[in-house]
Parts: sequence; C-alpha cells; structure tokens
Amino acid sequence: MTALLISLVTFALVFGGALLGMYFRNVLPEDHLGEDVRDVIKLSTGLIGTMAALVLGLLIASAKNSYDTKSTQIKQITANIILLDLDLERYGPDTQDLRIALRKAITPLINQIWNEGNRVKFSPFTATVEAQEFVKKLQQLQPGNDQRRTLQTQVLSAVANLSQARLSLFTQSRDAIPTPFLVILILWLAIIFTSFGLFVRPNRIAIVTFFVGGLSVASAIFLILEMGQPFTGLMQISSEAPRHALAPLGP
Repeated sequence: MTALLISLVTFALVFGGALLGMYFRNVLPEDHLGEDVRDVIKLSTGLIGTMAALVLGLLIASAKNSYDTKSTQIKQITANIILLDLDLERYGPDTQDLRIALRKAITPLINQIWNEGNRVKFSPFTATVEAQEFVKKLQQLQPGNDQRRTLQTQVLSAVANLSQARLSLFTQSRDAIPTPFLVILILWLAIIFTSFGLFVRPNRIAIVTFFVGGLSVASAIFLILEMGQPFTGLMQISSEAPRHALAPLGP
C-alpha cells in the first residue's frame, strides 16, 4: 500500500470513529454515559492518547533521521565521485579511459539505487556491469613513480568510501515501519477519536473540528511513510546532483 492510500485509510478510520462516537452519543441511554462512565473513558483514552503521542513522535523522529542519513549518504557518494575523477585527472592522460568508464557507470549506479527503493521483495546485491568494467580498468593501472602511486592510493580510498556508502544504502533499502506497529497505532488513534465523539452532540463545529483533527493525524502518518521511502514518492531525494556531478569529457 502506498503512503497516500494508508493515510486515506487512517483518515477514514479516525474521522469515521469520531462520527461513530457522536452517533452512539445520541442512541445510548443517558445512564450509559454517566459521570462514572465518563471518568473511566477519559482515563482510558488519556492513557491510550499518551502512548499514541509518544509512538507518533518517535516514528516521526526515526523517519526524519533515516531520511537525513540516506540523503547524507547520497551526498557522500556524489563527493566521492567528484574526488575520484579529480584524482584520476591528476594522475595523467593514462586514465582517460578510466574517466570515461567512470562517467558511464554513474547513471546505472544511480538508477540501481533509486530502483531498490521500489522493489517489492529483497534481492541479493549485484554490481552493475559498468561498475565492474571501471574496477577492471582501475586494476590495470601501473604507476611508474611515487607521485602516481600516491594518487593511486587516493583513488582506491575514494573507491572504497564510495563502495561503503553504496552498500550502506543497499542494506537500508528495505527499512520500513513494521505493519503490525502501524496497524496498532492507527487503531489507537481511531479509539481516541471515537471516545471524543461520545461527549459531543452532532453539530457543524464538532464535525469540522474532527475533520481537521483526522486530516492532521493522517498527514502525520503520510509524512512518516514518505520519509521512510526517500527514493520514491513526493519527498524523494533528488538524483540530479550525482547524475550531473561530472562534466562530459571533451573529444
């Protein structure tokens, strides 16, 4: 289910729960909603509300942290690509083919990272053909002096950092909120709004208030799910920076 669909379901359950509460407020006998009953309901929903607020806050913080971490890793990949190309340029004209191979490997690499966020099932990691070709050419470098050996070490270090960031993104590509966790949270929210409706007689102000409250809760769920999938949806991380990090080489 997409983030938007889950958010719509959340809104329907929360707002529908509030309307259901107002309906029961009208049909239940007065002795069923006496002061003692009201106190019990308020205490119970207060406890549920506190737990829901804590969980919702933790989920938002966790999703934001995950989003920022992956965004930082994309920036690291972009920086390592640029550094790698600069070191190869300083190495000399012998690395012209390597620099061309590096540029050919960028687009498949970025496509692979963004596609991993869309996959339904987990699949083993596989390096792209272009990346394997680049590594193969890199291994063929034979530095003839100390300066080139130093640059080769820097190139290998940049490749290692790039690979580490890439594999870190791969291992996190299927990170998501567990379904039972999300279902329980939405159930808590629906119960809370249903209890609110029990103490209000149906009127326009109450209905509009419940509508806005349900919309706010659904928006929070939407943000959590969207930030948990940073390579898809409306809040996806832009791929423009890594795709265009290197200028085309002249003829």
